[in-house]
Amino acid sequence: MIQIEDYAFPVGLHLLTRWQEAEDGAKQEMKDIFDAAIAGEFDENFAILASPNRVNSTASVHMLALALLYDLYGVESWDFYNTNPYRYVRANLVVSRLLGISKFYITWALYAFTCEPLGQKMMYPDRFPPGADPDAALINRDNWHLLETPDFSTGVPKTIDDILRVFEELTGMPPLINISAPYSLAADIYGQVPLLSDVLNEPDNVNALLDHLGDKVLGPWMDHHFETFPNGWVELSDASGSPFFIGPENCKNMSIRSIQHMLRDKPYAERVFDNNYRGDFVAEVKRKVRSSRRKSVAAPNVDQGNLLDLTEAKVSVNPVFIMRLEADKVNISFYEEQAILRNLPLTSGIGSPQIDRNSIEDIDTTKAEIAEEARSFVNAIKHVCETIDLPADNHVKTPWPSHIYFEDVNGESQFELVEVILDEVYKCAPIEWRT
Repeated sequence: MIQIEDYAFPVGLHLLTRWQEAEDGAKQEMKDIFDAAIAGEFDENFAILASPNRVNSTASVHMLALALLYDLYGVESWDFYNTNPYRYVRANLVVSRLLGISKFYITWALYAFTCEPLGQKMMYPDRFPPGADPDAALINRDNWHLLETPDFSTGVPKTIDDILRVFEELTGMPPLINISAPYSLAADIYGQVPLLSDVLNEPDNVNALLDHLGDKVLGPWMDHHFETFPNGWVELSDASGSPFFIGPENCKNMSIRSIQHMLRDKPYAERVFDNNYRGDFVAEVKRKVRSSRRKSVAAPNVDQGNLLDLTEAKVSVNPVFIMRLEADKVNISFYEEQAILRNLPLTSGIGSPQIDRNSIEDIDTTKAEIAEEARSFVNAIKHVCETIDLPADNHVKTPWPSHIYFEDVNGESQFELVEVILDEVYKCAPIEWRT
């Protein structure tokens, strides 16, 4: 009988590498593991949560789970995401165990899943996550105000509810729904290019659109979530509204402002957060040409005033932890300092391009560089844990991404690099709690 404990770090990663390279016997061994996982044979193991005394790791793994189920069983994208919540959750959990990830984190194709219930035309590839059809925008400047509240008892909202019930049943962790924030939802159903044009030329109309989405779609969806799961959490995602894409001021005055509007007077506001604004570095640089919004950068500003101002705005919509994403490019020491000053936990992301096997020129050099970077992240996180006020469980029972966070692991990830990063996590000494 297969035991998932036999694939603890780094054995599971080695099997993933052999599967990826199509070595003899690896696919059958992987199938045996997934047969057992889907049948519920590892459920007892899935109830074991991360240690509160260690720096932990978490990851978004649904794309890797899809790649594996497609290869092992021929399960295609629509079937994977929309049917059989037990299979979906167990596949994500067993992938996390094979990777050596210590803290579970359940995710899905969130941007697609947020706009699909509104009637947006979707694209479901066979082996890749779904997305909105960019050539068939749902709304335009003349009709967006007609958009009404969808039915949350059917379709994708019901699918998400079912996934969250199973996740809570198997892990004991509270349900965390991950949906788009207003700006990113608008980008998917209005169109990225038209929305960017309106950001520049008609900002008042953009803000009216974002408020409408919050009032009619996302606010009611959050109401439904907390009525269904009173102990739940909401993670809003807003990559399209990031400083990197629309600039720090627009990020604050449109993306973040719309979240603040949406959460005003909500009794559950302290259980809602947005943690994926990307490109903090743009707050520290000056543009050479005012008319070129995407061409970055010249000399750094003299001080970090703009970065601190942006951080304050981000904390206003994520008062639960400080996040440093790979695309931010700002040194981890800044986030470490901010976490301690604000008495908040620290999470640091590993971006998917960093571990993409198709973009690595020199594997040995890359291993050395990423080990050094991961070590700096682990040390910073450990220092924060030992300095701030933390609950006894160090948030290992809360469902948000914690400590070392792999922003996306998929079928093209280089598992040797994942091992190098996690080795730094596992080598780290236990957290020394203050007495």
